[in-house]
Amino acid sequence: MKKPVIGISSNILGLEKGLFAGYKRAYVDVSYINAVINAGGVPHLLPLNEHEDIIEEFVKNVDGIILTGGNDVFPLLYGEEPKEKLGEIFPERDKFDSLLIRYAITYKKPIFGICRGMQIANVECGGSLHQDLSYNENVTIKHFQKARAHTPTHSITVASNCFLSDIYPEGIGFINSYHHQTINKLAQGFVVTAKSADGVIEAIENISDEIFIVGVQWHPEMMAINDETAQKLFEKFVNEVNLRKKN
Repeated sequence: MKKPVIGISSNILGLEKGLFAGYKRAYVDVSYINAVINAGGVPHLLPLNEHEDIIEEFVKNVDGIILTGGNDVFPLLYGEEPKEKLGEIFPERDKFDSLLIRYAITYKKPIFGICRGMQIANVECGGSLHQDLSYNENVTIKHFQKARAHTPTHSITVASNCFLSDIYPEGIGFINSYHHQTINKLAQGFVVTAKSADGVIEAIENISDEIFIVGVQWHPEMMAINDETAQKLFEKFVNEVNLRKKN
């Protein structure tokens, strides 16, 4: 059986200095690539662009998609005006990721959303976000860590009978954290599968015969280099892709 091809959404890096200042490059953190390879998948970079027909072909030619982290999601997409603490937005990326999600649902390709990837999936499917953690009055712990990227800095409580439950069999996990936005209204069809100690949504899923979307708010790709539990997330996703792909 052929290894499943995992499309990884990319971002744009603008070079500011040197001979090629002003040039733009498609990029993705190598940690995503390594995590997919180590999970038995074939990573395939999906370069950001605004051509809907090309984006549709991307989705048709991969077996599953990872939506990577990045900029804040534009709040007008979920019907809100921008608030004071909104971070940097990139509407072209919002359009790109939204189309990836839309076509992945159409062609029944599994999606794994990481950090921003989870947030844009929730928004594209009808949910909303807190534009900054400070707009959620219940937040009491630090969600943007000052530690090495692979270091787990806070706990999560994991629901039973979900995608994560056999990865965290005790119902407790320890994760890294690099976000200032989080889910507010959950999109229809999704369930919350993990929360932090202060109630912030840390994982969601919408899984059926017709759709497969799993999202986590942390960055397991950064932890996977020396954390078996984090790597298992990618292994389970790649295995799910393999089960659902059409040979």
